[in-house]
Amino acid sequence: MAERLGRWSSGRGPLYVLLAARLRQLIDDAELPPGTPLPPDRQFASSLAVGRSTVVAAYDLLEAEGRIVRRQGSGTRVAGSAESAVPDTTGAPMFLHLIEPRPEVISLACAAPDAPPPEIAEAYARIVPELATMTGEIGYHPAGYLPLRTAIADRYTRLGAPTLPEQILVTNGGQQALTLLARAHLRPGDRVLLETPTYPGALEAFQEASAVLHPLPLGLAGFEAAARAHHPKLAYVTPTFQNPTGAVLSALVRRRLAEAAEFAAVPLIVDEVLADLAFPGEPTPPPVAADVDSVITISSLSKNLWGGLRVGWIRATPALIARLARLRAVGDLGGNLPAQMAATHLVADLDTLCRTHAVHRKTAHDTLLAALSTHLPDWLPTPVRGGQSLWFRLPHGDGNSFAQTALRHNIAILAGNGLDITGASNDHIRLHFRHPPEVLHESVTRLAAAWHAYHPPARKTAPPPAFAI
Repeated sequence: MAERLGRWSSGRGPLYVLLAARLRQLIDDAELPPGTPLPPDRQFASSLAVGRSTVVAAYDLLEAEGRIVRRQGSGTRVAGSAESAVPDTTGAPMFLHLIEPRPEVISLACAAPDAPPPEIAEAYARIVPELATMTGEIGYHPAGYLPLRTAIADRYTRLGAPTLPEQILVTNGGQQALTLLARAHLRPGDRVLLETPTYPGALEAFQEASAVLHPLPLGLAGFEAAARAHHPKLAYVTPTFQNPTGAVLSALVRRRLAEAAEFAAVPLIVDEVLADLAFPGEPTPPPVAADVDSVITISSLSKNLWGGLRVGWIRATPALIARLARLRAVGDLGGNLPAQMAATHLVADLDTLCRTHAVHRKTAHDTLLAALSTHLPDWLPTPVRGGQSLWFRLPHGDGNSFAQTALRHNIAILAGNGLDITGASNDHIRLHFRHPPEVLHESVTRLAAAWHAYHPPARKTAPPPAFAI
């Protein structure tokens, strides 16, 4: 095994993180296929000439990610074989529903619009004549289609953050934006400050870069002390309609956080994917970049219009955008050009579209709350001012075991332990309200049946992989 690792210890960060990163790569590249036995920690430590605690910590990290399984009496193996299959509790219902959709299951786990609005079809119709006459256009734009970059920059300028097209990189959604930023900034062992609970897709992006995650309360409270103590390479925050809590940071807190990050020279990723999802009558805070231009902003059209459009973006300095475009070109020469052409028209009218769709989301939010109050009165979800989901503590039990019971009643929900690396949210669940009213009513009927059949386990179930949308 030692010879297969190669020069695993070259790099920055604690040795256990570097060892875990190399083993993770071998597992993900199928060089260590499912079921492969791994050496006992003492033997492995001896062959690597490291302390046993280094191997134990690396194995702990990979076990938490679901990549290996350790059982007393049978040793340590790569997860996935019949002998060492990871228990069902490690499969996030939303993730499984996306990969292997079951038509009988209603998903309240994947928070996203369930159909494209008519404006998307209209935008595509508008670009057909342009496509039919297009010449001299190879179609590869690693930084994004220039008219779209210009439209996005113009919108930031209208919102109070003067922006040039050179400050915009168009991505295939917000998740690619996070992945590119993690690749650009992180090496194994680097530290990232983030909120807890938080968007699990961010956890995935940072964990894939083998970063060490340091959780802070919502709004990155305590940022200054953590930055001094841990010297992070990145920080990540969702200031508006935070996923999953729906919290909105005040203007003063946003500005102070951005200024503190700038003073500490810590790149701050501000996730504004949900920032356009205010309910009617609720004010939409300006971009954080309007106060501190140095923040890195990510956003997309996935939540305010439709995920299938796969158009997102990063706003940052021209130098970082140029670097990200080079990184992106290695694996992806550019996004879908017709989609970007259509998005150019949509972004120009995005504020109007968001106000129109806000009415439907508020109706859905109120419908779900009313149905829960009627059929599950001991559940006490807190209303939100925007966004797309409710986050609350179950009266008893834990979110993961209840999610399994719910799935047996053909309803998929998201358990809190996949959104919180501290384990403090194990008794929480997240429900989204992006379905039509009739589907939400049926969802609550199934949830009520599942809750009445639910019996909390005597011991805590294992957490699922930290992935959701």
